[in-house]
Amino acid sequence: MSQRDYVSRGRAPQKKNTKKTKSKTSAKRGSHQQEPQVTVPWVTVAVVVALLLGFAWFLWSIKDNADPDTAQPLTVEPAPIEDELPELPEEEWEYIKTLPGYEVEVEVAEQEKSDKRYLMQCASFRTRAQADEMRAKIAFQGLEAQIRHSDGANGEWFRVILGPFDAKRDAERAKHALRKVNITTCQIWFWNL
Repeated sequence: MSQRDYVSRGRAPQKKNTKKTKSKTSAKRGSHQQEPQVTVPWVTVAVVVALLLGFAWFLWSIKDNADPDTAQPLTVEPAPIEDELPELPEEEWEYIKTLPGYEVEVEVAEQEKSDKRYLMQCASFRTRAQADEMRAKIAFQGLEAQIRHSDGANGEWFRVILGPFDAKRDAERAKHALRKVNITTCQIWFWNL
């Protein structure tokens, strides 16, 4: 397998001049080499100079053609200064006088108080330490929780409960306050303890 040169692959081939080829070319040309001369485009220079001279002549010819009427500055008379403030207009609105004595009567049906009370159970643990930890989290939210011990067929449990609440709305308010601190296991039941 032959090796390939990938580095010089995209380059253009370079001419290698050896000493022999240099001497041959210099002998053909002679010992005196002439460099190419740069010619100045005299036509372009003449056109540019003619345009500059024409522009200067145009400016000189219009300098005295301005109208004397438009050249004078305008005078503006200042407005007279009044020291007096204008009088306040009389108010046309009646609501300023009528609103302070205005009362709205609304008929609201009285809510019947239920004789049922509510409790909210947030957790149930096997150890008292876990129940105390949950009670502390609830206490940081400004709510008072209780720990109730119960023995049953499944063993010993420690329930963390809140309440009693007189209305279910109060229990829901406490439940939403606990959701803000990521306690989402609370359930609302009727108080039957």
